[in-house]
Amino acid sequence: MNIQNISIDSSELRRLLGAASGDAALLYLYIRGGNDPASAEAALHMGEGRLACSMATLRQLGLWQEEKRTVIASGERPNYSERDVLQTMDTDPSFRSLYGEVQRRLGRQLNTEELKVLLSLVRYLGLPVDVICVLVTYCQERARRKGSIRNPSLRTIEKEAYAWAERGIDTMEEAAAFIQAQNVYHSRLSGLCRLLQIRGRALTAAEEKYAASWLDMGFDDEAITMAYERTCLNTGGLSWAYMNKILTRWHEAGLHTSAQVRAGDRKGGSNAGQRQFDADEQAAIRRMLEEG
Repeated sequence: MNIQNISIDSSELRRLLGAASGDAALLYLYIRGGNDPASAEAALHMGEGRLACSMATLRQLGLWQEEKRTVIASGERPNYSERDVLQTMDTDPSFRSLYGEVQRRLGRQLNTEELKVLLSLVRYLGLPVDVICVLVTYCQERARRKGSIRNPSLRTIEKEAYAWAERGIDTMEEAAAFIQAQNVYHSRLSGLCRLLQIRGRALTAAEEKYAASWLDMGFDDEAITMAYERTCLNTGGLSWAYMNKILTRWHEAGLHTSAQVRAGDRKGGSNAGQRQFDADEQAAIRRMLEEG
């Protein structure tokens, strides 16, 4: 097994570390070493299930080189009728089982229009029953995370199903890899909210976009805390745009840890740039106050 002299881009490394999957990282090192992926199961002593999950994780991270897969069939979406639903209920035991399980998870009866949506997930998107059940649970948990006490509608679940189909998520391994990545992301996002002293509310879409970009840049917690403190000192509170400029400057300078930021400050170049940035930003704030 050749794994010598492997070079990994910093952005790739951050994605691997963020996924928190040792198997995926090992598989990535193996294939980056020029080894045949077909031999990975034996060489890495992974069972078929572990290998499939690792491959799915790398696909979700954009680190598995293959053509983009989609499970959406070509052509217009079919328009299923009530008769289609009734015939499927009579002839397809797996659909009857899915119907009952989705009702159980949502805690209510599904009407005819909702059954048409469910049928489209099976027939048009071609999603397996077990993947659809996982999808429903995922949508429920996402709604809870956003503070909703209501279960998602079938239309909401359908919208997410199409998003999964666009990403090629049509197996339990792909679904598990995606959900694991989402759980890691939201755990990191919750930690970031604590650093910024945001409690008792969810982030707005614009705030989450800023926060996600900072996580993708690969900053450690202390570096983000330093940027937050500088933002508060210079603006009197949390200014997302101001803090984003600080972190973007650090990212462009290759400063992602607190130690790197301090070292950059000691060298003077980063500090001089920061002082100029602070002066420019404070002048802009004064103008806004005067105009207001």
